[in-house]
Formats: sequence, C-alpha cells, structure tokens
Amino acid sequence: MSLRDALRRAPTVGDIPTLRLLRVGDGWDLVRTPAEIGFLALTHLRATDAAVGPVLYDSPNKRLYYAIQTTSADGGWEGLPVRRLSSNSWLVAPGLEVMDDWFGGWCELPDDDTLTDPDALRTALQQAYLTALGHQAPSGACR
Repeated sequence: MSLRDALRRAPTVGDIPTLRLLRVGDGWDLVRTPAEIGFLALTHLRATDAAVGPVLYDSPNKRLYYAIQTTSADGGWEGLPVRRLSSNSWLVAPGLEVMDDWFGGWCELPDDDTLTDPDALRTALQQAYLTALGHQAPSGACR
C-alpha cells in the first residue's frame, strides 16, 4: 500500500482531524534524519534525478523522514545521524490536506507507490553529512 493510501485510511490523532497515526513497516519503512542533513540530501537526490518517495518535514523536531522499501537491509547506516524505523513503529503525520509553517508537512508525496531508493538515500546522506561537518569545522582547522 502506498503511503498516500495509508494516510487516507489512517486513524486521526485524538481530536485533531488533520493529523494521522501511521503504522510503519507495512510496505515501507522510514529513515529519520536531522533536517539540516535531510534537506541537503533531498537537494542531492533531486539534482541526480533519483526517484524520491514521500518525505515528511517535522518542523517542531527539525527532522526529515524518508520512506524507503520495507525489505531494505538494516546495515549501511552506521556513521550517519539517522534512525531507521520499521515494524512496531508509528508516525504522527499530517493528512494529505495539511501543509503549514508550524508542523511542517510533506516535501514530497508522490501519487504512486514510489519510494526513495535506500542506496541513493544513503549516498546522498553521506554527502550531506560530510558537507554539514565541513560547515561546523572550527576556524583554522585543516581542510
């Protein structure tokens, strides 16, 4: 089931009709990363014309969530500031109609079952992480 379809069917969160509770691990998993690195990676993915699946921006927590294939291997994320969410995980997400400055919203939400390729995402995150580290180097540091 596509994430878009899952959003349509997901229960609301309490009395807030615009927020949905999604069960992760049914057809897609998530990779969570800090927004600074996640946005750099998204720019890289778009520039390389890689297929990009749903990407959620969580503004209050300054995080991005990328939807990837459920069957993707767990390994390969070591050394990156990411957390992979799979079975037994839940995500509070805005519905299809929501995009606001406070919550954030969907940066990408394809109409089909497109998911971000985990290998392409890993490469983009590695590049973004190295770029972010470069910007945080103390002055006078060797480059």
